[in-house]
Amino acid sequence: MESLPNGETLTLPTSEERTWAMLAQLSVLTNLLTGFLGPVIALIIYLVYKERSRYVAYQSLQSFIFQLIWWVGAGAVAGIAWTISGVLAVVCIGCCLMPFALVVSLMPVAALIYGVVGAVQCSQGNDFRYWLIGDWVRGTYTGKG
Repeated sequence: MESLPNGETLTLPTSEERTWAMLAQLSVLTNLLTGFLGPVIALIIYLVYKERSRYVAYQSLQSFIFQLIWWVGAGAVAGIAWTISGVLAVVCIGCCLMPFALVVSLMPVAALIYGVVGAVQCSQGNDFRYWLIGDWVRGTYTGKG
């Protein structure tokens, strides 16, 4: 147990909690095979652990929201960008947009890498927070957001 500056005590996650938090983060890799099941796995882990472990619940909820935004959302935006640039290629304007579509297509790959970084952090028992998402999820989860 560690003491926080505000007087609260922080319990370190158990080995089982670290493993499940890591699996929630690694669920992003299932998107490579299925295209969409990663958020479902993270959500299932959250639903199972939301009453049993705050650590696992927080990490899995973060992973779920992160995957919805960066895998599903960025994948849809990439598909739209390629469609628009393909249609506009007929009039040569789309050729200028193809580099933009290529960059947008790499966003889900970046999400995979970030998810693996989160999994490594969780396996070590660290309190991993996704940029912009982590604080919002923590505030929502604890009722302070």
